[in-house]
Amino acid sequence: MDLRTLQRPLKQRYREEPEAAQITLRAVASQFESPLRCVIETTGGTIVSEAHPGVGGPGTASCSGDLLLAALAACAQITCQMVATALGIPYRRISVAAEGDLDLLGTLGVSREVPVGFQAIRLLVDIDAPEATPEQLANLREKTEQFCVIYQTLRQPPAVTVQWSNASSQP
Repeated sequence: MDLRTLQRPLKQRYREEPEAAQITLRAVASQFESPLRCVIETTGGTIVSEAHPGVGGPGTASCSGDLLLAALAACAQITCQMVATALGIPYRRISVAAEGDLDLLGTLGVSREVPVGFQAIRLLVDIDAPEATPEQLANLREKTEQFCVIYQTLRQPPAVTVQWSNASSQP
């Protein structure tokens, strides 16, 4: 696959029409079967998620923390593959894992001293590229980290706003 050829017209369009590069992704969640589960509609398909067993969930679907880590792993995986391909870096295999540490004492409100959310996240990239030079691998790491959207979002979080509405109060 020639990624440069594939992306050339996109890059040209975005240079000529910068507003065309501005996109909005959307995920809409709604209750599904029980208060412990939801269904999420995205442009890429439907995902079922549920509360983690550590907070009372049944353990039959991914929890939201799993989805966050999956997004990070997927983004890093695809970014690394695309960068390696675009730069002509020879590789046999690339595999990415994301791990995150949570303390459920905070999540369940058992302890106010324990924060809610991940305390640490690790991204583990394993590449089998015996023909790649150390310089190529260093460049691959730099560019993958630079262009991985989810990694950069977690490293430099955007402003998050919340808007509530109450359909029952609408006329």
